[in-house]
Amino acid sequence: MPYIDGFVIAVPTANRQKFIDHAKRGNGVFLDLGATRILECWGDDVPEGKVTDFRKAVQATEDETVAFSWVEWPDKATRDAAMAKMTEMMSDPSKLDERMDPQKNPMPFDGKRMIFGGFEPVVDLHK
Repeated sequence: MPYIDGFVIAVPTANRQKFIDHAKRGNGVFLDLGATRILECWGDDVPEGKVTDFRKAVQATEDETVAFSWVEWPDKATRDAAMAKMTEMMSDPSKLDERMDPQKNPMPFDGKRMIFGGFEPVVDLHK
């Protein structure tokens, strides 16, 4: 059964192309570590809720757009092994892949407002 890592972030709307370029460059690391699919989605119809919503969750301002992304892994074991390698890479500059280096591929958004988590699919419907 696949395993999914999901992410929601607020990106300055003016940084749309920077966001796309950042993802295209950095996401290859996840594929190299075993991910089977990555989707980066730009908010198009993200309504405000009365109690909570995507915008409130990431404290998006008027000049920001909500992006929703996910990484699909073949299974949780592959994802966990990849996350261990990512942690090792991020903690040792000599092992840091330049695609993930914040100096060479800076995040065009405030990473402190990103929400993320790992999810086990329980229903998978498709044609």
